[in-house]
Amino acid sequence: MAEKRNPINETDDEARALARRLIDEARTGALAVLHPDTGAPFVSRVAVGTDADGAPVTLISALAVHTRALRSDTRAALLLGEPGLKGDPLTHPRITLSVTAQFLDPADPDREALRARWLETHPKSQLYVDFPDFAFVRLQVSGAALNGGFGKAYELTPAELMP
Repeated sequence: MAEKRNPINETDDEARALARRLIDEARTGALAVLHPDTGAPFVSRVAVGTDADGAPVTLISALAVHTRALRSDTRAALLLGEPGLKGDPLTHPRITLSVTAQFLDPADPDREALRARWLETHPKSQLYVDFPDFAFVRLQVSGAALNGGFGKAYELTPAELMP
C-alpha cells in the first residue's frame, strides 16, 4: 500500500511572504465566532487592518452580534483573501487565522496611533470611529492555515507570520 502524502507542505519563505501579504492587504474578512445566545457558529464580514506590530485589528460596534460573541468568548477565526476576477474562486490564496480577541480600552494610550493608522486605510470609517459603541479589537494570532492555491496548503505559527 502506498504511503499517503501529507497535504500540508513544509512552510517556506514564499508561504510566509504570501501569508503576510494577505494579512497586510486585507481590508475586510470573515469573522467566525460562537453565537452568544445559541453557541452555534456565526460568521460576519468585518473591516480589518493591522496595528503597528502587524497584528490584525478590527473596529466593531457593540450593537453587532459578533461583538457580543467576542465579549462572551474571545476565541474566533478570521478568513482573509478575496477571489480574483477570473477563474475558480477556490484557486485563489486565502488564510484562516485562529485568534483571540483583545478589546482595546478607549483610554489606552495606543488608541490614537491605532485610530490614525486605521483611518489611513479605512477613511470612510471617519464617520463612526469615535462613536462610543465602537471599539478597536486586536486579534492575537495563535496559528494559521494558508491555502496558497491548489496543492499549496501550509500551517503557520504566530512567529512565522511576523512582519
